[in-house]
Amino acid sequence: MTALPSTAKVSLARTQLEVKEFFREREQLIFTFFFPIIFLGIFAAVFSSTDFGGGVTAATYFTPGMIASGIFLTSFQSLAVTIAIERDQDVLKRLRGTPMSAQAYFAGKIGLVLTTSIMQFTLLLLIAGLLLDVDLPTSPAKWLNFLWIFVLGTASGSVLGIAFSVVPRSGKAASAVVTPIVLLLQFISGVYFVYSSLPGWMRTVSEIFPLKWLAQGMRSVFLPDGFEAVEPGGSWQLGTGAIVLSVWLVVGLVIAQRVFRWTRRDAG
Repeated sequence: MTALPSTAKVSLARTQLEVKEFFREREQLIFTFFFPIIFLGIFAAVFSSTDFGGGVTAATYFTPGMIASGIFLTSFQSLAVTIAIERDQDVLKRLRGTPMSAQAYFAGKIGLVLTTSIMQFTLLLLIAGLLLDVDLPTSPAKWLNFLWIFVLGTASGSVLGIAFSVVPRSGKAASAVVTPIVLLLQFISGVYFVYSSLPGWMRTVSEIFPLKWLAQGMRSVFLPDGFEAVEPGGSWQLGTGAIVLSVWLVVGLVIAQRVFRWTRRDAG
């Protein structure tokens, strides 16, 4: 008998398939992949005359938020919507009946998130640096911070997206359920506005959720050190951010294991 391929090999093949399917969907490309890049260009033009202090341009100030938003879109929103659609169309049910393990399926989803997130922020930084005159960090310490913030952000966003995929009652309702939540978090987490200018109660609410800490962590990487004093807490609070993102990662894993369904609700 021919031996079945290893889980690692199947996971890699599944990742390649997920990436191909992602880039074939125009809606996902526009609203998930290119959305932060388009908005960065718009914000850079609209706020071109705004003085953010310290010689920081609008493009520079909004770059961290757009990177954080892109990570959240390609992880939480993308997985919550696509998995809900796959469940509604019985794709998950059919996959569950194949020799492919559940681990390979989820590894493929995580591989998709990592691949698209890396491609997205790379393209965004190229555009920001070459076309919008954004000065990118040169300090190895800042890029090291970027690495762990990116890993924690994509990991927590991915497991939360998998867990949240059970909330929409149908595939058609998935975007209508998930997108408003993501937009709300973007508005209160310092993605579209100067975070310190938001009302205190709004900042308090945002501190519960991972996007705020992801955006603040990215600001610590791409903004001058002097901007640390402008933050409401007077610092970048990287330690607190790491704890919050890690807690959401654990919570997402526990919830996903308990509530994830391979079949539609009406299937029993």
